[in-house]
Amino acid sequence: MPLLTVNGIRLNYEDSGSGEPVVLIMGSGSGGRAWHLHQVPALTAAGYRVITFDNRGIPPTDVCVDGFTVQDMVADVIALIDTLSLGPVRIVGTSMGAYVAQELALARPELVRQAVLMASRARSDALRSALARAERELHETGVPLPPLYRAVVQAMQSLAPRTLDDEQSIVDWLDVMEMSPQHEAGRGAQLALEPMPDRRGAYSGIRVSCHVISFADDLITPPRAGEELAATIPGAGFEVIPDAGHWGYLENAESVNKSILGFFRAADTPARSVG
Repeated sequence: MPLLTVNGIRLNYEDSGSGEPVVLIMGSGSGGRAWHLHQVPALTAAGYRVITFDNRGIPPTDVCVDGFTVQDMVADVIALIDTLSLGPVRIVGTSMGAYVAQELALARPELVRQAVLMASRARSDALRSALARAERELHETGVPLPPLYRAVVQAMQSLAPRTLDDEQSIVDWLDVMEMSPQHEAGRGAQLALEPMPDRRGAYSGIRVSCHVISFADDLITPPRAGEELAATIPGAGFEVIPDAGHWGYLENAESVNKSILGFFRAADTPARSVG
């Protein structure tokens, strides 16, 4: 991945395929390479140019340990779009990445042709606010968690029962998560973005074409939160993907890719005249 200097930071990105541009925005704690397992191959095969990147906080993009806001992350994406002369683009974001996409669609609608918002919401509820505070407090103690313990907790929070109950599958998942690098300084800065404020009033002003995807078994952002978000954004579509937890774009990638591509293609299909 090459490094670009945008919005005052070094940002690590990758540019794949050709055609109309799609920018993928990852959630907290993960790098842009996670999209390359399933979404990048599907999108490039469908004729799109796909740009992925590591959010600030995830090396080799600058970590920005002094902290940052969601508006800083929005400005990073705007600068990436402008530097690569991409706009208007299609945007796909998941979790924190969807939060960034929502704010981008609100602030700079002329840069966004369509937006897919996965595992997202318009506000944090009481339980998720408490979880965000608890995770931040744990991080601030500086106590390192044993890798296996961290992996097991992460799996139980992020994967669907179907995956958790599959003995071979969960062993494979735990092996990967236990060995995955942890970017603690950057993760701490990203944790400070939560809990999310109530943005329902603001998002009622979004005029970009949006499609909200929730995952049926998502404990972090349950489908009711996605349904509320879709009801808040004028004209937004809503779909629930079965057999998928918070990482549904990895667990049920085929259904997720079908939903994304269907939404994109609908915008390219001329409406039939009646009569």
